[in-house]
Amino acid sequence: MYVFQSRTADEAWCQAESAILGGASRATSQASRAGDTREILHAVIAIDDPRQRWVVSRHPALNPGFAVAEAMVLLAGSNEAAVLNYWFPGLPRFAGDGPTYHGAYGHRLRHHFGIDQVKQACEALTANPDGRQVVLQLWDARTDLPLADGRPRSADIPCNVVSILKVRGGLLEWTQVMRSNDLFRGLPYNLVQFTVLHEVLAGWLGIEVGTYHHWSDSLHAYVAGSQRFSADADVVAADNSDSLAVDVAQGSALIAELFRRMTALTAASIDEREILAINDWGGTPPGYRNLLRVLSAESARRRARIELADALMVDCTNPALTQVWSAWRARNNRRRRGDGASIGSGI
Repeated sequence: MYVFQSRTADEAWCQAESAILGGASRATSQASRAGDTREILHAVIAIDDPRQRWVVSRHPALNPGFAVAEAMVLLAGSNEAAVLNYWFPGLPRFAGDGPTYHGAYGHRLRHHFGIDQVKQACEALTANPDGRQVVLQLWDARTDLPLADGRPRSADIPCNVVSILKVRGGLLEWTQVMRSNDLFRGLPYNLVQFTVLHEVLAGWLGIEVGTYHHWSDSLHAYVAGSQRFSADADVVAADNSDSLAVDVAQGSALIAELFRRMTALTAASIDEREILAINDWGGTPPGYRNLLRVLSAESARRRARIELADALMVDCTNPALTQVWSAWRARNNRRRRGDGASIGSGI
């Protein structure tokens, strides 16, 4: 077993990257249906402060709009493909082309099994904080186990399979279990998704977040992709100053409204005035307000309204979001100039 632990996601991710691809790599070669990998088994990413969720050392830089959109889709319980595809148009190449995503995490947690697992977990932990039976299930053997000939049942089989929650010492401890995890394309986004859920649920319970443990049973990097991705350990992650912790009633309303506005930003044709109107969300807690700023700015950027995108981010009060947005903007500037056009695919 490998343990990579730090206060921030970025520092723990850099440890994992070094273990797989560094000079003293402990990884082994492993074939897969998507190409050869360098792999370590049974890896734990432990983040002492889950609010410091952004991996900024990965090159090329993450797509913060897509990361925020994934987290909001999870919280809202959606499985609509079009909503996510807008923020990352290349997603169907990885997850299949259809109106919904088979393994959408939010839908699995809030609808797929006929119950809202997130709501029920909150109720159970409120009634019995000492309990050890709160588990959020994403894997469904009926629909996810491979066929008898070994072929996958879908292009979008969940990589996250289960979340285990415990309240200890007034903190919400979180263990996230993954059957398979791509170091570069998947892990940085998974850390955003599930630490956001961790923080939101802690707020609903009226307690603080504890350590986030992310168990990757297969943590790997694709050999073909390792030429396009790298780690820059000299980058220092800015602190995330926002909190998403509010009570369950306010939190549910905020999630629903943010998801509504996020969906409105994906409309085929909206002008600058409409983007500004969607972004105008007065009286909202800063944490949610800043997430909307990122989404509004990315919607503007995707419509070639670069000055509007930059103006929207000027009002962002979260140094971490400002940092990841600036890196993403720089990445896209290089792509337009032609000196990075082959790097990445928007993720």
